[in-house]
Amino acid sequence: MPQPSDTTAITLADIRRAADVIRDAVMVTACNESRTLGEICGCRLFLKFENLQFTATFKERGALNRLQALSPAERKRGVIAMSAGNHAQGVAYHAKRLGIPATIVMPIGTPMVKIENTRHHGAEVIITGQTLEECFAFVGSHAAQKGLILIHPYDDPLIIAGQGTIGLEMLATVPELDILVVPIGGGGLISGIATAAKTLKPSIQIVGVQAQLYPSMYNAVKGEQLPMRGDTLAEGIAVKAPGQITTKIVRELVDDIALVNEAELERAVATLISIEKTVVEGAGAACLAALMSDPSRFAGQKVGLVLSGGNIDTRLIASVLTRELAREGRLTQLALDIVDRPGQLAAVSILLADAGANIIEVSHQRTFSDLPAKATLLELVIETRDRAHLEDVLARLSAEGFTVRET
Repeated sequence: MPQPSDTTAITLADIRRAADVIRDAVMVTACNESRTLGEICGCRLFLKFENLQFTATFKERGALNRLQALSPAERKRGVIAMSAGNHAQGVAYHAKRLGIPATIVMPIGTPMVKIENTRHHGAEVIITGQTLEECFAFVGSHAAQKGLILIHPYDDPLIIAGQGTIGLEMLATVPELDILVVPIGGGGLISGIATAAKTLKPSIQIVGVQAQLYPSMYNAVKGEQLPMRGDTLAEGIAVKAPGQITTKIVRELVDDIALVNEAELERAVATLISIEKTVVEGAGAACLAALMSDPSRFAGQKVGLVLSGGNIDTRLIASVLTRELAREGRLTQLALDIVDRPGQLAAVSILLADAGANIIEVSHQRTFSDLPAKATLLELVIETRDRAHLEDVLARLSAEGFTVRET
């Protein structure tokens, strides 16, 4: 497996040097209070908008800090990185700025928006392996063959120091923060932020968040063996093996790790779009998912969240928003058994209109059902205000003698 550039400890001085290195090329993103989300979660909530970086990801910070440390000879040889997308874009973008050839290895299934954005920044993109871990073997052999310098996505002191600049900025903006909630993949982001924050304010709590499908750091720190499998909305933190350096730092400095499921991730993405009008990918929404799933844990505290990235396919956004409407009872598919004679569809339509429901789609199914020959299956997609309104609509249909069910 390719090794990181160094294994020395990371200090606050390293993070401050990184801040100086990246100052003119990476945005100091806003850290704003969300009063609405704070009311929902029962705390004062401050959002760090790393999704608004040029490449829509915090990964620029560590990537640039590492690239700037290359010697002239190493810059000429070029760099290689493996990434599910965000590290790739950070490396590709800043390598192009600095005139450094870049090769990026990405696993099969990486969202197309991340692949295309990486290519747009001028990097050579190689798609291979099902996971980041499967990319490692190829990266090692390819780097050795081509003489390329590895830019590790998380297990590198310079990468960690670069990501830690977020912690400096958050505490400079909101020094009274009680808790920082940070997503965890390989652990580079939380390691850097925890190093900065715990040094500046030892009383602050650091809570990490992982997707329930990929609890790698959770397992490593807590001695568990929870399975890791499947497709997660938070592919940016779907890492099966956390870093050696990062695991050590997380054990020492991180107070707890929360796990969030897919429905909670989807809800958080949809909520950020609806309330904050900001697009955040699954990994970037993981922190809000943790708060919304367990608000009592953070009640009454001043909480900082890192919205770590915003690279998500528009098709996936549409799916997430539609599914959330369905969960809220605002969009529902119904099946009604009706008599196959004129006027039945009109009767249903009038009843729904009187109930204040909007019909989105209509379909008759006469052939592929087990209803009697003189009956038909009416399938509808309707729009209602909320779950209570939907229950009222269903009650009205039943009261008029229609057999109706949600599908």
